[in-house]
Amino acid sequence: MFGQNWLPRVSFLVSGPEAQGSKEKSQTMSTQNADGQHPAVLLNFLSRVGLEKFYPNKLTLRSLLEINKNSINEEAVSSVKDIPWGFLRKLFKLNSECRSCTQLSDNDDDDDNLDTLDDPVGDSKVNPLDLIVALFLCADSFLQQELALKMSMCQFSVPLLLPHGNNSQSTLMLWALRDIVKEWCPHHLSESRGFVENNIIQADIPFYSFVRLKNCSLSKSQCLNHVLSFGQYNNNMFIHRDMKGVAHERNIANSLVEVCWYLPSGTENLDKFSNPVAFANLRGNICESLAQFTFLFQVSTATFVFLDEVEEEEHKILTSLQDVKSKLFFIVNRKEGNVTEDMVSVNKIQKELDLPKTSVKIKDPRVNVAGFSDKLCTAIKKSLTDVTTTMTIENMLERAAELGLSVDERTSDEKKAAQEIVKGIGVQHIQDYKNQQLHLQGVNWKRLSQLEMEECRLQEPGDLELEEYKSQLHVEKQQIKKELGKRKLSHAMKSFIDHVSTTDKDKRDFFLKWIQLQLNAHLQTAIQLPLLRHKLTEQSNKEETNINEMAQLEQALLDNSLGIEHYMREMGLIYEVSLQSRDTADEISRLPGLAAEMLLDGYPLELLDGDASNIPERWVTDVLMELHRKVGEKSRLLILTVLGVQSSGKSTLLNTMFGVQFPVSSGRCTRGAYMLFLRVSEDMQCQLKCNFIVLIDTEGLKSPHLAQLEDSYEHDNQLATFVIGLSDVTIINVSMENSAEMKDVLQIATHAFLRMKEIGKKPVCHFVHQNVGGVSAHAKTKTDRKLFLDQLNEMTQIAAEMEKQPAIKAFTDVLDYDIEKNTWNIPGLWHGTPPMAPVNTGYSEAVADLKKNLLETGKGDTGYEVSQIPEFLEWIRSLWKAVKYENFIFSFRNTIAAHAYNNVCKEFNQWEWEFRKEILSWQTSAEWDISYGDNKSDLSHLNELVQSKKIQVAEKIAVQDKIMKQKLQEYYKRKDRHVNLIEKFKTEFFNTISSLANEIQRSVDNKLDCALELRKSLKEVQDIQRNNRGMIEEQVMNLLNDCKHQTLTDEELEDEFEKMWAKVTVNVSGLKEQNIPGSIFKQLRKQLLNHNVNEELDKIGDLKDIVKEPFKVKNEHLKTNLMKNKDTKREMQSFADSVIESCTRFVHDTAKTERDYNDSFTRELLEKVDLSLPQWSKHCKPQFEFNLKLYICGIASREFLHMHRRFLSGRDPKLQLENNKPQYLSDFLDLYKKRDDCQRKANDFVRLCIKPAVEEYISRSLGIQILDQILTSCHSAEYRSRSFFHYNIQKELLQKEDFESFVKYICKYEIYVKDWIFQYILRNMSIDKTLCKLKNNNLQVIVNKITEATQQASKGKDGVLLPDNQESITKLINNMRKYLIKDISISEEAEKTTLFQIQSTCHPFTKSLIKSLGELKEQLQEEFSNCEDITETLNKLPIKPQDELFKRMFGCGQQCPFCNVPCEADGKEHEKHHAAVHRPQGLHRYRVVATEKLVPTLCTTSVHSKCKFKNADTNWKYHPYQKYTKYYPDWHIPPDATIEASDYWKYVLVQYNERFAREYEAKPADVPEAWRRITKEQALKGLKEAFNIK
Repeated sequence: MFGQNWLPRVSFLVSGPEAQGSKEKSQTMSTQNADGQHPAVLLNFLSRVGLEKFYPNKLTLRSLLEINKNSINEEAVSSVKDIPWGFLRKLFKLNSECRSCTQLSDNDDDDDNLDTLDDPVGDSKVNPLDLIVALFLCADSFLQQELALKMSMCQFSVPLLLPHGNNSQSTLMLWALRDIVKEWCPHHLSESRGFVENNIIQADIPFYSFVRLKNCSLSKSQCLNHVLSFGQYNNNMFIHRDMKGVAHERNIANSLVEVCWYLPSGTENLDKFSNPVAFANLRGNICESLAQFTFLFQVSTATFVFLDEVEEEEHKILTSLQDVKSKLFFIVNRKEGNVTEDMVSVNKIQKELDLPKTSVKIKDPRVNVAGFSDKLCTAIKKSLTDVTTTMTIENMLERAAELGLSVDERTSDEKKAAQEIVKGIGVQHIQDYKNQQLHLQGVNWKRLSQLEMEECRLQEPGDLELEEYKSQLHVEKQQIKKELGKRKLSHAMKSFIDHVSTTDKDKRDFFLKWIQLQLNAHLQTAIQLPLLRHKLTEQSNKEETNINEMAQLEQALLDNSLGIEHYMREMGLIYEVSLQSRDTADEISRLPGLAAEMLLDGYPLELLDGDASNIPERWVTDVLMELHRKVGEKSRLLILTVLGVQSSGKSTLLNTMFGVQFPVSSGRCTRGAYMLFLRVSEDMQCQLKCNFIVLIDTEGLKSPHLAQLEDSYEHDNQLATFVIGLSDVTIINVSMENSAEMKDVLQIATHAFLRMKEIGKKPVCHFVHQNVGGVSAHAKTKTDRKLFLDQLNEMTQIAAEMEKQPAIKAFTDVLDYDIEKNTWNIPGLWHGTPPMAPVNTGYSEAVADLKKNLLETGKGDTGYEVSQIPEFLEWIRSLWKAVKYENFIFSFRNTIAAHAYNNVCKEFNQWEWEFRKEILSWQTSAEWDISYGDNKSDLSHLNELVQSKKIQVAEKIAVQDKIMKQKLQEYYKRKDRHVNLIEKFKTEFFNTISSLANEIQRSVDNKLDCALELRKSLKEVQDIQRNNRGMIEEQVMNLLNDCKHQTLTDEELEDEFEKMWAKVTVNVSGLKEQNIPGSIFKQLRKQLLNHNVNEELDKIGDLKDIVKEPFKVKNEHLKTNLMKNKDTKREMQSFADSVIESCTRFVHDTAKTERDYNDSFTRELLEKVDLSLPQWSKHCKPQFEFNLKLYICGIASREFLHMHRRFLSGRDPKLQLENNKPQYLSDFLDLYKKRDDCQRKANDFVRLCIKPAVEEYISRSLGIQILDQILTSCHSAEYRSRSFFHYNIQKELLQKEDFESFVKYICKYEIYVKDWIFQYILRNMSIDKTLCKLKNNNLQVIVNKITEATQQASKGKDGVLLPDNQESITKLINNMRKYLIKDISISEEAEKTTLFQIQSTCHPFTKSLIKSLGELKEQLQEEFSNCEDITETLNKLPIKPQDELFKRMFGCGQQCPFCNVPCEADGKEHEKHHAAVHRPQGLHRYRVVATEKLVPTLCTTSVHSKCKFKNADTNWKYHPYQKYTKYYPDWHIPPDATIEASDYWKYVLVQYNERFAREYEAKPADVPEAWRRITKEQALKGLKEAFNIK
């Protein structure tokens, strides 16, 4: 629950800051008495308050910093054992009421019960001084420092001499007070507005001690509080008996010496003293604390003794003092009544000590304490005028040792090492020292940062070609990195790393604390950094600011800053730029682990180097990954950030909220961002859903004055975007007093939040208005809050306009923001005028409420998964990358988001396949029902059947549509897939589902219509076949009758048969051929109905004649302004050729099927042309569309006519008769000879009736099965997402190294993809004879069904075998047909033909049939096994897997207007087209106008440059690349993720530069020299990175 300083957060069993060698040697605060026993009174007290297990020095700061249940709900103190924790909690949030919680709340109104008056302390009360002593005795060294610091901030006195539980021993708390740094303004500096900042124990300040004798009824603590306070407000720096909750009895605090300081503000009317004064207060009387009193007298400027009278023992002590005349004052409390005896003892000692009368101050009983305090104050002031020498607390160490008092620190190796490092600075300038000893963070590192920024922005290419310029920047970067990597470790850094690398954490922590203290001391004395900061503030507050002077002051501040963070930064850079030579590899590789330990111990890590505006990515990544490993990969993080203007109280807010101390003090002027990890206790990890809370502290945003110094708005924008992007909770610190400043901060913040909304991150935001106090503040500021929201909305609109988001009008459009719940009014920090003002209790309480709310926000349902360290690192990388580009939304690219998008695409594609598969399976069955199922053949019934099927499929599609949308909805509710980052794609996916449903509906309707047409044509064929069969069978029987009375040989019988056959079939005609070109022409005319081309259509003769010559683009096709432009004509010809080639492929693929022509084919073909035309419609006249469609219909008429003729020839009645002729001859011969025809008839039946039906059954579902095989096999990854599909194609292209393939892929992408998919299926189906196995599986299924149906059909309804006669055979076949009606169709005509005049009976025929089925199975298995032509099988399938896969992977088909790369966005309804890797534009025929050379620049580079382009879309006028969205609003072209991401296409251009130039009739591109060094391996690596392939 508490936070840290830069220094140590670990458990120590020693109280001393250093351990020399062993723990035993270190000086601990032993509280043992002379017999080696701990005083019973101390142990009893510790046991009573529950601190015994922490004694001695076992209570650590780290244990108090943990976020636990009390961080959210602070429990009231309910027992004495809770008191220490209640006190610590309040103290750590700087609540000055913490000393009041040392007694349990008493709810009994009857406070005056006589029985309780004897026991004023009671068991429920603890003296605050006892508690403070106990806590200091139990605290480790660093917790002691933190306690002293917090108490000092609350304006409490702090322990100077800490008793050990008995009265004889004490410890000088030198170490504990070392962290207290104070600022004050002596009156001699007030005119110049100067001030002093110093470590309080090193400051030369007059030191006044206040002690008492046994008999003293006046409270010296109360008097001191009046002396230290101004006006009516009494600040209780020292605890006194009249304070609330103070028990009179002290158990262990006697002999405690407390110290506090009076510090002037520089205002004479307010200050009691013109210079600082220290006040020490000894608890208890001087007799029982003699060593402490002697010490105080010796080190003090003056000692004030409070007394009523002097006893003998006290007389001895006082008269033994040396040099008392100017140093000793008596404060006598004269009581009313007889006081002569008391005053006698006072007068006696005054004379003996020869004290002047002015050294004795008598309090008259008629004067109250406040009045007497003024008298006391005057005495102190007079004494101050005589002060010649003072002693710093640091220099009191020797006196303490002389008197036998222990000291809580001693010289150690760590202190010496720190001194040695700081001593190395010497008298040289800090900047010179940094250049020598911390050289990696110098000019080169800053230059490297500038190069990385310029690499993104490309603002100064000069005359260089952009890619050449980028390559030069890259080369310079590599050179600097190489140079930095060769640097040797400086002496200071070697010493620093050696000491922080120790395995003894205690030593490391003390070393770091010492170096911090030594640096601060050096900087304060050497260069007076506070003065520099003061000058800068003064300069900025002037009405007319001198910008140059401010710039110099700002630079001087930066140059003269030196703190531990600079050494830590250097350590990080040593690792960042190291070349990992063998000599240093082990030493350097340990550094991230060391830094991770320090992070866990509570030290901050610099995330963003503000001096260089850069992130050492390798260092930060490896440190955090080490931390991730150290915590067992349980590293869920809740990130909290505070943003605000410089010096607006941001850091104080964090420090008060979490007890942290980020690196801010006189020695630093830190820029950038630091992060600090706070552990969450195990009992809270489930509630808060995180293991750590990470606080990010940033440099302040610029004030309006300082904003003039540099491009600060951009810098602040970058910083705000970066830290807000990383945060889960952001606090914006704003000031209501300064509206200009507030507007600036609000604009920067709203800009950042808007960017986060665009990328799917939704941080929680709270606005904090500081210095707003009073009970009615909330009500009074209602108007202010309304005004504030108006300003927020105004800033949001400005930011939205800059980011081109016009739809966003209000801040609530960006974030879920509630002005009541997300706006906090916090009173001013100080209660009064600093430096003597304590922290305002209202401030502390308001901050505590805010903290509670923040943690409960974290605890609540944020709607998305809390990041672990690997995801957090990815955010750091991608946010920083995007920030480096000026247009954030435009350039943001995040691997986590990419993975999230990829994951949803994979799932979506799987759901799409399940949708399609379900409907395809249903469609197959429906087509079969229409084509073969119902024997009621009248036309009206068939039409009704088709309509009912269409209604059924619409319902089925609606169900699947709903299921798919539910799956998508459920997916977006998940919290483990970063779905919040892809929220913006949700609508697109829903639209894609609706679009898919419509597309499937149209496709199925088309297929059902085709099935109806097929059924109609089959009915016509069947009618003709029936007539022909009847006629032939009649003639065969007539011939048999004529011949049966004659004895004829086989030859004579065959002759007779031939004569009869010739005579009967002479008049049998074939099927009538349809006018296919006429049908196509009719469809074309219908489609061009509104194009005013009827006259031209009437002139068209034979469609087939149109395609005799290749299609040529003519001038009359182009709009007037483009007629003379040869580039437009060339591009348009290329476009027309690609459309014609794509359509020709469609026609050929359609014509290969075993179907008859259908008008839907032409409609689909013309729709395909329509989809291609929009991108060119603005450049061409309607004539172009007309001629192009006419030409394509010419190709279609030729191919579809061939298709129709092929279909007719397969079903021609005359041919059918000829095919059946051998069978009729066999029947005739068998009947004549009365032979048994049973087996032959069974074989014929299987061959002519069963085999075609079985083959149709196998191919009917084969397409779906092939698809399933491909999409569920181990190679299915290629088709899981569009991006992975593209990666695989390009990877294969690289491996093939075939130029023609590259050209085809670039210029004829659709055709290349179709061919690639087809070849992929061929390969897949060839492996292990997969296709053969799929066919055999289907064969096994259907043969089993037929065999089973045969056995069932051979029995009657009663289960008894059919009678063994000829009539039963017909019944057997009819039964079989009934049982197999859902699987196969047994042709009635074929059946009647084969079973014509069968002589066998049912039982032998059934046996023969089953035997024949077995033989058919073996025959087909052999055919499948020997079949090599997979292509033919695929082309004849009713559902073509290649077409379905193409639909799945091709997407929208749009290509980048600059480089022709295809869009990789999944679904067809996406708002923006995008691709992972773009290409050099020359690969899409772009050329430099002046030289005709191909353009090597990538469009991802161009769109971020100041270059221009021109093409047909711009009417050949130049247009800035940066504003490409004017012409191509649907395209999103982000920068390359890395310079290596586009290595693939750079490599391709270099390899085939000359050949591409010849192919495109241009000159080769001028490629940068660096591109020539890219290897094939690097090209593939870049491709993998671009597509996030692990």
